[in-house]
Amino acid sequence: MRNILKSLPFIALMAMTGVAHAQECGADFELWRKGVADDARTAGVGERGLSALAAAEIDSRVLARDRSQAVFNQTFIEFSSRMISDYRLKHGAANLKKYADTFARAEQEFGVPGPVIAAFWALETDFGAVQGDFHTLNALVTLAHDCRRPYLFRPQLVPLLTLIDRGVLPADVKGAWAGEIGQTQILPTDYLARGVDGDGDGVIDLRGSAPDAILTTANKVLHRGWKRGEPWLMEVRVPDDLPWEQTGRTNKLPLSQWSDWGVTGPDGSPLEDTGLKAGLVLPMGRKGPAFLGFDNYDVYLHWNQSATYALTAAVLATRLAGAPPYDKRNPEPGLVGDAMKQLQQKLVEKGYDVGAIDGILGVNTREAVRQEQMKRGLPVDGWPTPELLAQM
Repeated sequence: MRNILKSLPFIALMAMTGVAHAQECGADFELWRKGVADDARTAGVGERGLSALAAAEIDSRVLARDRSQAVFNQTFIEFSSRMISDYRLKHGAANLKKYADTFARAEQEFGVPGPVIAAFWALETDFGAVQGDFHTLNALVTLAHDCRRPYLFRPQLVPLLTLIDRGVLPADVKGAWAGEIGQTQILPTDYLARGVDGDGDGVIDLRGSAPDAILTTANKVLHRGWKRGEPWLMEVRVPDDLPWEQTGRTNKLPLSQWSDWGVTGPDGSPLEDTGLKAGLVLPMGRKGPAFLGFDNYDVYLHWNQSATYALTAAVLATRLAGAPPYDKRNPEPGLVGDAMKQLQQKLVEKGYDVGAIDGILGVNTREAVRQEQMKRGLPVDGWPTPELLAQM
């Protein structure tokens, strides 16, 4: 198993670019599975991996979990208050000290600070304590065969079968419901392409070795676009009067411009002009918490596309780096549940692409809200309110 992850460029390339399949999803399971086996065999997977695939089954629990994800119906304040717990802050600090040499190596080699890695480690598995009890191969087979999002999961199957075939992982390896494995919940493609032997034992064990998990996570974060030596997020205080149409994560402006408009540090101190650009992130509108998100903040959304999760992870990283708790301020009441679905339906009727009408304030819904606010002369902060729904 020594140096195994350096010998699979074709497999990693195939997984990441997506091979065209005759039967991408659905229909007859055995016929679909044969297509996966053909891909695996072509990629060099041997009998052990193919036998694991032959024994794989559809897991209805995985489909149920995929359809719910009710946790993302929570507001940012609700979600982050629960996830940034005293336990995670205490144990995060302890682990940063315990594995100080490994975290130092991660920053030296990959440019990713320890608190950033530790925050993912905390949120994903409570530092390895809760890695998931779903049969990983069954989970990925289920999600790849299902036609909701096969493009996300089909590319993970051959890499997982390769890991099993080479003896890196057992055929019955367990992890999260969506196929992630190990202490920071790494997908098989990243296990293959980004795995690092952090403890020097010749084996990349992301389940049992904290150094392996830390270094591999740093490598993954770097290859998602992390910029060495640059910040990721800072809390700010915003004035009541601001050109709100200029806000939003993707509209990055010089810190000097935000300062000219009256944006300050959370204690009222002036922003230091470092020459960097940042976007103003308002997860609950202009009256709620406010943050400046730099280029490195975008990496969090490559890790998890939920804006609520991404911001929570980024804030937890700042806390582990020594920042105080953020100011919740006094946000306007938002929309939840059926009211949010009503708004999404009305936005769809007006031609916006909000994705699924699921009651979740995702990136597409937030952007549609911004566009509609702009048309109606409302403050453009991406926060859906009862007032907006009533006007529509």
